[in-house]
Amino acid sequence: MQTDPDSAAWPADRVERRPVAELVPYTRNARTHSAAQVAKIAASIKEWGWTNPVLVDESGSIIAGHGRVLAARKLGIADVPVMVATGWTEAQRRAYVLADNRLALDAGWDEDLLRSELVELGELGFDLPLTGFSDAELGKLMPRAEQGDANYIPLYPLSRSRALAISGSLVIIASSAATALIQIRSTSSLPVRSRT
Repeated sequence: MQTDPDSAAWPADRVERRPVAELVPYTRNARTHSAAQVAKIAASIKEWGWTNPVLVDESGSIIAGHGRVLAARKLGIADVPVMVATGWTEAQRRAYVLADNRLALDAGWDEDLLRSELVELGELGFDLPLTGFSDAELGKLMPRAEQGDANYIPLYPLSRSRALAISGSLVIIASSAATALIQIRSTSSLPVRSRT
């Protein structure tokens, strides 16, 4: 069944709430969710609330949103927003489980814009790991010391409780700005100055 994009009747066109206990994970879901990834999803839900409904078939079997449902269980959320895909064949449902997970993998990043957004969010004091990037990814993305100032080691706030300091190939992520300064000073003779 192909749906006309201009059609008023979409297969999943209405959001409703359903108990998490009634949502049935698709046993053949090839996508896996580590405990660390589920924790990231849970942190995202705690920060922004529920922003993306779970997609289920008419029997309540999850088509898309397995990770969000695992995070809801971890957080003790009883009811979640759900959209029901109606009129799909079994083949369409099974194929969409794969397509929903695979299509997003083809997206890329404009690294200059990404870096700029992360730096500005860090300067605003936002908890950067909530964006889903690991500390190692954030360390690679954040800009190096300013050109022409060999004595400058920038200090970037990652969150209210963590900071990142970079000096050449030395990258330190610490539980606080003070700890980052101490660690940099103990491994480098260069002075550290905060960007904030």
